[in-house]
Amino acid sequence: MTITRLHTIDAQQLAALAALLQDSVHGGASVGFLAPLPHAEAHAYWQDVATALGPLLYCWVAEEHGQMIGTVQLALCGKANGRHRGEIQKLMVHSTARGRGLARQLMQAAESAAHAAGCSTLVLDTDSGSAAAQLYPRLGWQHAGDIPAYAASPDGKLHATRYFYKLLPA
Repeated sequence: MTITRLHTIDAQQLAALAALLQDSVHGGASVGFLAPLPHAEAHAYWQDVATALGPLLYCWVAEEHGQMIGTVQLALCGKANGRHRGEIQKLMVHSTARGRGLARQLMQAAESAAHAAGCSTLVLDTDSGSAAAQLYPRLGWQHAGDIPAYAASPDGKLHATRYFYKLLPA
């Protein structure tokens, strides 16, 4: 298994990322989309990411045996008062690859890059009832609070969103 930072996204990667997003949403992951997620919508999302990749948006993918099995993004803040912070976004692991430590490895890649970019504070949010909400504290993330009825799950039901932060060493 390899984890690679993408600087561009080609057509084959775009298709694989769209399929990974669909797998995640159809599996119940609250990553900003409702189920059923049409391929065209997933594809359009990743086209937007491909356009935005650069100094303020990073993306990593995990591949195994030629299959894309995971991804995560790091969005750095471009505002003068926020250049020390970043946000982890869209951590996804394919349903067939869960439970093998892949999320941990993707998070380590994003956190290392954030540190190298001069970030000292990272934030993220997730469904309060998700497996991810249990994972992040094990990776050293601090629970900042929950907001009830904040986001809709893929099935359209409102759920609480849990916010986390992590202070990186100087």
